[in-house]
Amino acid sequence: MKMKVLALSVLVIAISITGCQQVPTTAGAGGVGGVGGNGYGTNGTNGTGYGTGTGYSNGTGTGYNNGGYSNGSGGQYTPAELQNPSSILAQRVIYFDLDQADIKPEYMNVLNAHATLLRAYPNLRIRLEGHADERGSREYNVALSERRGYAVLDYMQVKGASTNQMEVIGYGEEVPAVFGHNESAWGKNRRVEIKYAGE
Repeated sequence: MKMKVLALSVLVIAISITGCQQVPTTAGAGGVGGVGGNGYGTNGTNGTGYGTGTGYSNGTGTGYNNGGYSNGSGGQYTPAELQNPSSILAQRVIYFDLDQADIKPEYMNVLNAHATLLRAYPNLRIRLEGHADERGSREYNVALSERRGYAVLDYMQVKGASTNQMEVIGYGEEVPAVFGHNESAWGKNRRVEIKYAGE
């Protein structure tokens, strides 16, 4: 009986000693590449990632980009940056290929930035205005422009924005950005515009 009590006591002491250890957290080096991203190190003191900014790690390992969720100085985006022409948030138009509603890779960092802003400021609201070029029937173009708007909404929702903050309107071909009957004009008209409430 005494042996069981002694063994149990030793086990309790061993568990309490190992349970009190903490893994130190140290700042790591930010990653490279990716506009405005943060590199995060995993299990390492020098996380090397795929984004600019400050990396954070707790051991030794590799850092990963979180998709451009910072403004490059280690902080979050603010609504004031919407008026800054040099900010990624100043980019508000997403262009599409003919008859397509797929988001091109070159616009993902822009949408990541807007999604991050919406996530940080739940009171912000946006309208996603979808457009199409003049080719195709009016009904087809309205439906296509709505699909483009919802493609942007879905992407931004995955990145953390709430659907309650976004609405979609499909204008079809009715509000062209450029008048003309050639590819140069059509390419500018196949778009989704991000409009913040109050602008």
